[in-house]
Amino acid sequence: MTVPEGRGIADTAQRGEQTFRILHVSTGNVCRSPITERLNRHALSARLGERLGDGLIVESAGTWGHEGAPMEANAEAVLADFGADASGFVGRELLDEHVIRADLVLTATRDHRAQVISMGHSAGLRTFTLKEFTRLVRAIDPATLPDPLDEGVVERARALVRAAAALRGWLLAPNAEADEVYDPYGAPITLFRSIGDEINQALDPVVTALTGVAATL
Repeated sequence: MTVPEGRGIADTAQRGEQTFRILHVSTGNVCRSPITERLNRHALSARLGERLGDGLIVESAGTWGHEGAPMEANAEAVLADFGADASGFVGRELLDEHVIRADLVLTATRDHRAQVISMGHSAGLRTFTLKEFTRLVRAIDPATLPDPLDEGVVERARALVRAAAALRGWLLAPNAEADEVYDPYGAPITLFRSIGDEINQALDPVVTALTGVAATL
């Protein structure tokens, strides 16, 4: 099967430029990971503006992904609430190639994280649940990361992943549920919106740390 090129905000790989791929993983790739992918793209676009050529690529896939499936209608409605673009989305089953190419894998749950790591490809040091990564990122001093204006967003992103991996054994979750984003599949729009808010709040400090640019109110 031919693996499609990145569906990111700035797919510079074909031009031979430096890139950093973020892969969001859930189960079916029709609810949580599409919401996370598109909210992440939306936030990065808002922070970076004309600097989208910096090489950040945002993708998603599912461990039991519905290959070629559209996003759930309620997921699209959640993205519309945030002003994020849901158009053109196509579901994907998680493949080895996706994990190999990813510089950072952010999963919805610990089970998804375990499944990604079990695929090999030295994925352990760059695979986290979304909320786990958020918790670790909040503990990292931004002054210790490369300046994105001097060294580029890609180098900053790589340094952020290394710093988060180094902290993982020292900064544990307060409870087993703290690192989970639960599946709203088949639920009413109210639960989808709650999950969307949860994802958006978890993404905010991550995007700030990646770009060095805080959200504007």
